[in-house]
Amino acid sequence: MKQVNYRFLFVFSVAFAMLLLVAQRVVLAQPDSTVREGRRIVTLKPVVVRNNLNVAAFIERVKNDSSFFKAFRNLRVIGYTSLNDIQVFDRNDKVRASLHSKTIQYREGSCRWMKVVEEKTSGDFYDDEGDFNYYTAQLYGSLFLSRDTICGENNIVKGIEFNPRGKSRMDKHKEQLKMLFFNPGKKIPGLPFIGNKIALFDDDVSALYDFVIDLVEFIN
Repeated sequence: MKQVNYRFLFVFSVAFAMLLLVAQRVVLAQPDSTVREGRRIVTLKPVVVRNNLNVAAFIERVKNDSSFFKAFRNLRVIGYTSLNDIQVFDRNDKVRASLHSKTIQYREGSCRWMKVVEEKTSGDFYDDEGDFNYYTAQLYGSLFLSRDTICGENNIVKGIEFNPRGKSRMDKHKEQLKMLFFNPGKKIPGLPFIGNKIALFDDDVSALYDFVIDLVEFIN
């Protein structure tokens, strides 16, 4: 696989979808307030919340939430259409190679397979063998683009633990990405520079972050 010295900008946008149950009597439009939870200072925004919101229990629920991972596992057991957009930039922020494609996943019985219905590439996105020429593209493809028929999968998340130790380079990075996306706030072994700093619920790291509980409505 081709190794190129180029700069990648990774923007990890991790959205926490939080559902707050509202009591019949609520407080509206109150000023921000702060509470201490362990060594953390948590700001409560002026949103509609229950008067007796248990901050510690709420944070614990966020830490243990598996809904994002469940959504990812659901992609193994359903048919769907996907639009894929991958761009590789050089050190001058110019596109070196790209892929724009439309794929359809089919599901029958316990098996799934994928068909590419539209595809446009630029640069040396593929090598001479037709494989991904860039490591990040290979990583994305291994998670979301199947070339073979795969059988026997399920969408069960209970009991699954992520562990990058002892795995090959590709499998290790896949586990690290899953930990980052699906177990946000936990330490990621073997991730340079930021592996410890993203354990944002640990007491020795939480001081680096501002914790805010808010309720925002998103309209498609």
